[in-house]
Parts: sequence; structure tokens; C-alpha cells
Amino acid sequence: MPDTTHLPEPWLRGTLADVPATQRAVLHALQGADEDLARWCGELTDAELHDRPAGLASVAFHLHHIAGSTDLLLTYAEGGELSPAQLAEMKAEGTATGTVHESLHRLNQALQSASERVHRFTEAELNQPRGVGRKQLPTSVGGLLIHVADHTQRHVGQAITTAKLLVANRTAQTETRD
Repeated sequence: MPDTTHLPEPWLRGTLADVPATQRAVLHALQGADEDLARWCGELTDAELHDRPAGLASVAFHLHHIAGSTDLLLTYAEGGELSPAQLAEMKAEGTATGTVHESLHRLNQALQSASERVHRFTEAELNQPRGVGRKQLPTSVGGLLIHVADHTQRHVGQAITTAKLLVANRTAQTETRD
């Protein structure tokens, strides 16, 4: 991924001007998530990725959850039902494994796939009704797309906060030894 540290946030770059506003906002949120997680979580050690400081969910959990939940929400937006593989993946979220590199790569691929799927929706589809979950709770395509952005950003914030705590703990331990 290119270094985006000195660029404004994706929504301030003037990109995707040809994409309807709702989808553009979702796409910018997914792009920002990918960049922010790479920036703040990419320097963690593999052990830190799975640590749960103060009982918080691990960064690995959040990366895994973002990838999986985005897929599930977009499946509902597309009018589909969850497959047995998606349900199994959802049940396995708390047992995320892998290295930092593998986890960020998997997340990047999931977010790229999600972006391609978001691009396929038209503005005319946003008000189409959709159901979520076994109970088919009522929402719309637009509601699901907005929730993809909102839910992703919520977990990005939690992952980054946990990553910063882990780095601060590592720094404090290093300073204590010196």
C-alpha cells in the first residue's frame, strides 16, 4: 500500500466524483479504514496482534470482524442469504489467527472486494427494502451500505486504540529496562 500519511483523508482528496454520494461516502470510509489500520497496526508484533490488554478485544479480532461483517452486510444489501461458509466464518471470529502481515493483507483484500461490490449498486437501488438476519429485520440497501461504513469505522477506532495501548505498553517496558 502506498504511503498515505501526508495525504488528507480519502473524503478530502476529491476522488470518486463520478460515484453517487452515498456509495462515495462508503467507499471513502473503506479506503480510510484500510489506510488507518495499515498505518497504526502494521508495526505491531505478531504477539501484540493477538494480545488483549485490559481485557479488550484483540486487534486481530477487529481486523477479522471488519472483513467478515462487511461481507455479511453486503450480502444482505445484495438481497442474498448468508452461506454456510459465511456463518462458519462468523462463528470463528473470536479465534482469529495469523501474523500482522497476513491479517492486514486479508483485510485489504476484503475491503477491495467490498469496494467493488459497493460500486455495483445504483442510486436507484438505495431505497429498495432488505431484511437482515434470521428475523429479516427491515432496512434498505442504503441503510446497509451506511452501516457498512459506520460499523467498519467503529471497529477501526477500537483496533487503533488497542494498537496504541499495546505500543505504549511496549515503549514503557523498553524504557523500564533501560
